[in-house]
Amino acid sequence: MLFLFVLALLGLCKPLLAKDVVYNFNVSWVTANPDGLADRKVIGINGAWPLPVINVDKGDQLIVHMYNGLGDKNTSIHFHGMYQNGTNDMDGPSMATQCPIPPGSSFTYNFTVNQNGTYWYHCHTDWCYPDGYRQALVVHDSDAYFAGEIEDEFTVTMTDWYHTLAEDIKPEFMSLYNPTGAEPIPNAFLFNDTLDTSLAVKPNKTYMLRLINTGAFVAQYFYIEDHEFTIVEIDGVYTEPTTADILYLGIAQRYSVLVKTKDTATKNYAIVTMADSTLLDTIPSDLRLNLTNWLEYDASASHPEADITVSVSSDLDPFDDSTLVPYDHMPLLTDPVVSINVAVVMANLDNGEGYAFLNNISYTAPKVPTLYTVLSAGDLATNALVYGEFTHSHVLPHNGVVEIILNNNDTGSHPFHLHGHNFQVLQRYPSYGADFFDYASGDPHNYNAATNGTSGFPTYPARRDTLVLPPGGYFVIRFVADNPGVWLFHCHIDWHLMQGLAMTMVEAPDQMQQRLTIPDDHYAACKAAGVKTEGNAAGNDVDFTDLTGQNVQPGWLPAGFTTRGIVALVFSVACAFLGMGSIVLYGLSDLKFVNKDDAIATSAPQEQYHDEQ
Repeated sequence: MLFLFVLALLGLCKPLLAKDVVYNFNVSWVTANPDGLADRKVIGINGAWPLPVINVDKGDQLIVHMYNGLGDKNTSIHFHGMYQNGTNDMDGPSMATQCPIPPGSSFTYNFTVNQNGTYWYHCHTDWCYPDGYRQALVVHDSDAYFAGEIEDEFTVTMTDWYHTLAEDIKPEFMSLYNPTGAEPIPNAFLFNDTLDTSLAVKPNKTYMLRLINTGAFVAQYFYIEDHEFTIVEIDGVYTEPTTADILYLGIAQRYSVLVKTKDTATKNYAIVTMADSTLLDTIPSDLRLNLTNWLEYDASASHPEADITVSVSSDLDPFDDSTLVPYDHMPLLTDPVVSINVAVVMANLDNGEGYAFLNNISYTAPKVPTLYTVLSAGDLATNALVYGEFTHSHVLPHNGVVEIILNNNDTGSHPFHLHGHNFQVLQRYPSYGADFFDYASGDPHNYNAATNGTSGFPTYPARRDTLVLPPGGYFVIRFVADNPGVWLFHCHIDWHLMQGLAMTMVEAPDQMQQRLTIPDDHYAACKAAGVKTEGNAAGNDVDFTDLTGQNVQPGWLPAGFTTRGIVALVFSVACAFLGMGSIVLYGLSDLKFVNKDDAIATSAPQEQYHDEQ
């Protein structure tokens, strides 16, 4: 009995071990040159870059006091992968759950971390995280089933890197002169925000590597020469231990792997990260696609470059994440009450610019943050109309099973992230392997329940919060709407989000109205930014069904225009202007005639030239 009493006391005391973890972030511009190729402005914290890794224990209260000292840019923080259960107002995407935080304003994020695993944080306002505003967030868990095996752990971020500010990239990317929507090509790739890094290890030990792709565009492969590893976590979900030798990390995806070191420290081994070159429209000759870093057994030994045997990255055969089994063996969710069937489409609108769509909607931010519309709409909060046509909002019933069928009518892959949840991966076609990147033309393979069926759905589906949608393929996911809030579902390639590849889940609005209270400093940021906090998507707080004046996407092109036709038209117009410019310059010059022998202009009479003909 005494033993049971002590156990009970320990159980009661454990929550008392949770602590407040407080960070004070002064966000401002600094200068960095991580690839050694170019100095550039980056977004730093407290005058430094790279940014600090956030470390908390499961159960801690994370408090981040953020001051926007940028001077010329709004900002926010999204804690990627945090469920924010009961704290939807701390999720971070501007105009979804909060107002953008203007220069000179402060804002506090305050929430309990009741989950475990590998996450990251980044700006979620006006595409500013490619400017360096992103870093790892690690939730340590002493009760993890593998915790006793680990000698030490390393957090590894991999990212693409641009020398130009995102705000300066946008006018060229979203442009009449880029009608195909070709994404900006990175200038470099980084490993832990630098190059040529060594992870020091001892022989015959087990280490955990937390891998995060914090890039804006390019997926990356990861492997260690002459080493296998064991997957134990994806996107914060513990998995049955599974052996692999190559991983593919789309933007925002995370893995935790255990690496057992060799018995002797005779040499160092290359850690290879390889950019997925299939995503790049062009590959500059000076772009280094493959990086070598090292698993370092002996600092005094040589650090050899990787021996890469494949000619292109798509020749690699990565582990298929959809086959992983969650450690908790959560069974397949059945009988969805909501099924959302949408397709990714990339197309041009009547301004000639390339946009991204889910079906026929390119996400366009509302005039009032969607969460604030929920809280001010009263009984109309369950009516999707009040959230605007172009936020692509779906109202979800509390605790219902939700299914999303996402088809890809595009030739590129897309890593889709769901805020506020992880989801079950029921089916993805094609799976990782030889044909994952094969689709280049022709009809895409859209999901059809009648022909694809549900018999192939796994008993214990893999769960994660970011999943790569194959080119020309599809995936089917499910989750339980047990977390009232406004949650974005979007492609995490930041250029595609810039083009509008997102939609909104408004989950259990009645429960949100009952449970959520917005802190005063959040409203103060809205006031400073000049953003309304009541009303529908159009800012109408009198008639919530009147969307007059809502933000809208540009109009559709007249029938008959295609991307190829637009490209031809653009270049035809450009050639016409060049031709007219040449004629004008010729007419304004003092060139009279050219001597046929030496092609030098002379002052001889024009008739002489004709006579000599």
